[in-house]
Amino acid sequence: MKLHFLGTSGWYDTVLGNTLSILLETNQAYIVFDAGGGFYKLDKYIKENKPIIVLLSHFHLDHVIGLHALAKFNFPQGIKVFGPKGIKRLFNFIINSPYSMPVNRLKTKLTVNEFSNSLKLPVKIEYKKLRHVSTCYGYRICADNKTVVFCTDTGLCRNLDLLAKGADVLIAESSLPPGKTDDDWPHLNPQQAALLAKRAKVKQLFLAHFDSGVYLTRGDRDRAKKSAQKIFKNTQAASDGLSMRI
Repeated sequence: MKLHFLGTSGWYDTVLGNTLSILLETNQAYIVFDAGGGFYKLDKYIKENKPIIVLLSHFHLDHVIGLHALAKFNFPQGIKVFGPKGIKRLFNFIINSPYSMPVNRLKTKLTVNEFSNSLKLPVKIEYKKLRHVSTCYGYRICADNKTVVFCTDTGLCRNLDLLAKGADVLIAESSLPPGKTDDDWPHLNPQQAALLAKRAKVKQLFLAHFDSGVYLTRGDRDRAKKSAQKIFKNTQAASDGLSMRI
């Protein structure tokens, strides 16, 4: 199992990185978390004819803006996209004229579905609703005897703990700077992400989705990492281009 961070920023692209998109490579399938600005790099890593599954957390632009890059891909196995209710309406609107190349003209066959536990997929995927201003899902993937959890754009909630429990890897957002909270637009700060990792007894925490208007330098991300490490030692600040074997 390999993890590739294609985009790690939130809100908008900067020299520090594209907006959020993460590729999990398993023996059975390629799993893509969100389709932010980093999504266009997907073909750099996908070399085998395994199923490609894209899991969208929600429909804010920094998590779907990369979908326009679908026009550059030519994956013979096609791409299956899943997300919250309304995802088909989203694709009919933005992957269509005048905003993008229409679905029926893409070189890669695309199927789009609302996520459901009744779907037959090559890996075990669990999803739960998180706490945000719009419907947002967190995902738990079990494959290759490992568990990887992805939670972005959320304030603290019970479902975070349920998804993260005992995971090998937790990818949690760190939109807010250390010590900052915002109940009107729920997100996590690095200490909250670290406390979650500690409570859930995960093995490794990656901070991602750094708000580009807050995290202006690599030093800012490093300070977030250090503040989290005081609570949960095995914490890394993700960066674009970071890849590792889990």
